[in-house]
Order: sequence, then structure tokens, then C-alpha cells
Amino acid sequence: MKIDTDQIKSLNQKLMADHQADFDFLANRLNQQGNDVGSIVEKLAGFQVAIPSWALGAGGTRFGRFSFQGEPGNLAQKIDDVGLLQALTQTAGAISLHIPWDIPKDYDGIKEKAASLGLVFDAMNSNTFQDQRGAKHSYRHGSLSSTDKAVREKAIQHNVEVIEIGKKLGSKSLTVWLADGSNFPGQHNFQLALLNTQDCLQQIYARLPDDWKLFIEYKPYEPNFYSTVIQDWGTSFMLANACGDKAYTLVDLGHHLPNTNIEQIVSTLMLKGKLGGFHFNDSKYGDDDLTVGSIKPYALFLIFNALVYGMENNPQNPDLSWMIDASHNIKDPLEDLIQSLEAIQEAYAKALLVDQKKLQQAQTAHDVVLCQELLQNAYRTDVRPLLQKARINQGGAIDPIGAYRNLNVREQLIKARGKNTIASGL
Repeated sequence: MKIDTDQIKSLNQKLMADHQADFDFLANRLNQQGNDVGSIVEKLAGFQVAIPSWALGAGGTRFGRFSFQGEPGNLAQKIDDVGLLQALTQTAGAISLHIPWDIPKDYDGIKEKAASLGLVFDAMNSNTFQDQRGAKHSYRHGSLSSTDKAVREKAIQHNVEVIEIGKKLGSKSLTVWLADGSNFPGQHNFQLALLNTQDCLQQIYARLPDDWKLFIEYKPYEPNFYSTVIQDWGTSFMLANACGDKAYTLVDLGHHLPNTNIEQIVSTLMLKGKLGGFHFNDSKYGDDDLTVGSIKPYALFLIFNALVYGMENNPQNPDLSWMIDASHNIKDPLEDLIQSLEAIQEAYAKALLVDQKKLQQAQTAHDVVLCQELLQNAYRTDVRPLLQKARINQGGAIDPIGAYRNLNVREQLIKARGKNTIASGL
């Protein structure tokens, strides 16, 4: 299925008068406050978030997986689904592949399909947390950290293969997330596990093309619950430094203990030039993989406030890679992704409204009340007309969820693919 521009224009026409009234009112007020509305809309239009190939089907938990009808049964269909998201939102211009879940069979055909939908390939993601069928060596007791050299070499070679696949697709980065860790005291030698991991990452890093980046992800627990080898941003930062200038820390919003100050982590990493990218999701208790902004929208805004400051004041940090990383078990996966994209753009737009100069002056004067007012005034602003204008300018839908339902997208996917297709992944 493909959504054409005439369908979107037709749906937009019914909403255009109300949108224009809302936008004119908001733009007038923001301009009076000293904001450059045109620049904000332009930045929103240019802000693209990668869609992970594993998020296009129904997600799973350790207790079971509830399939969603009309799921994409192969990589080509997954790319089609990202194309639908891009057509509606104009903010999903990239897809991130997980290997070996989504190894292309026809590289030229896959690249051509993606290009026809206006998509590029974002970071490649390796998988050393599952044993593949027929594997000679097991990751049960670790991969890059394993005490078994043969297992470590297997994990290194897998990452090298992922790099080679990415080179064929035009990707420019590799994300490494490890499930390595322990469940019981004494099960692992912490120092040896870390040294093995560092040595393996350095070997993988040595195989990166000159124009690639290595993103090192971290997580405090799960699937191991006593320790994980790369448990926090500091360990990731240390490993990135040990690898070299092309290695960076990747922040996943769900990979933190409750109430962790993520905006402080972001600020520190950008100051040091070592923040590589983001995985967006939301959580109530742990790594819950919920819709972005559904639980902690103010925390997301504060993180973006730190990001906006860093993007403007930390030239030593590279352009960031943005991706959604969530598991959809109840909602229609595409609707969930649309909601996440909207929440990300809202947080970004509100952060762009913060007067950083006034905020710094208030901080210097120790005017804590004014600091809070400046942040919350931006947060309380309904920025949805700005997002709508950015989408309209790029040919997207004023109301992506409404358009998705009016066009009966899920029903058409079920008709084309059937009720029993299951997407690859967890």
C-alpha cells in the first residue's frame, strides 16, 4: 500500500481552516515574544527519526506475543510500512535494521524500494543476545564478555558482518547493545568481563569504515538482574573513549533506573563530545517500551531542553542519530509509532521556545522561580499548530492518526497480507 499526496491533500483540505486559525494565533503570540516561528517550523521539518524494523509488528514480552493482523512478513513490507509513516508524518525518513532479523536478500531492490519512498538506512543493529538456529557456540553465558574465546570471536565476526551489510545499504553507523551480565553474586569476574568486552569492541571498531560511527548502548538490568557488563552511561563513555574518536554513547530512555536525571547525562556527554544518539520510548517502572511521551512528557521536554542547548553550544559533539525503540503489544504498531513521532516533535518544539539567554541570566542571578517559569511557560504552550505547519510544508497530514484511520490503512494491510503474518524480531 502507498499513500499518494492527493489523498493527504484531500483530507487536509477539510481541516485547513481550523489549522490556519490556530497557527496564526500561535505564531502571532510567539513572534511577539521574540521567537522566530519560521525558523522553528523549518527545524521541525528537518528533524527526522528513524523507525526500527522490529517495531513494525506486534511486540512481545517474556510471557508471550500477541500478533497484530496485517503485520509485515518481510523486509520489503517493513519498508512499505515506514513509507506509510513518512507519507503521513514527514518525520520518519529513515529505517534502522536489526541483523539477523532483517538481512536483505536483494540489496539493490531493497535500496531502490527505500529510495522510492524517500527513506535512507540509519544505524545497523547487531544481535548477540539470541542464539540463532544451528549455531555452534552459544551466547548463554555472554558474548563480547564471554570467558570462551571462541564465543567472543563469533560475536566479533557477527558485528563485522553487520557492518558489511550496512555498507551495502548506505548506513553509516553500528549500534552495539549487550545482554551480557550475571544473575548471581560470584557468577562473573567483573573486571575480566569488562576487559573482554573492551578488547572485543576495539576489534570491531578497527573494522569500521572511516566515515562510520560506533554507538555503545547501556542498560542497568535485564535480561540479567545481578549485573550487566555495560550498566550505565559512564561505562559506555569509558568504552567509547577506549575505542576512539568514532565511538559514542547511545542513550535509550528506558535504560535507566527510576528517576535517573537523564538530562544531566545528556548534558555531560554532549560537553565531552561523546553523545552519539537516542532511542526514544517511555516507561513507568523500568524498560517498559511504552509510547514516547505517554508517561513522562515533562521529563522528555527537559531532556530536549538539554539537547537543544547542546546542539547550539557543543560543536565538539556530532549530529545526533534519533530512533524510536519500543515494543508494541497492545496498540496498532503504526498508530503507536505515529503517536511517538508526534510526542518527540512536541518536546522538541517546546524546547525550541525556551529563551536560553534569559534562562542563563536567571541561573546566574539564582532566580530559581524565574528558571522554573521560563521552562514551564514553554512546556505549557500548545505547539501542535507548529507541527502541523511543518508537516503541511513537507506534504504530510495535518492529523496523521485521523488520516491513517480515514484511509483504512490497517484494513488494507490485512486485506493484502492476511491475518496471520508475523513480523520478524522479538
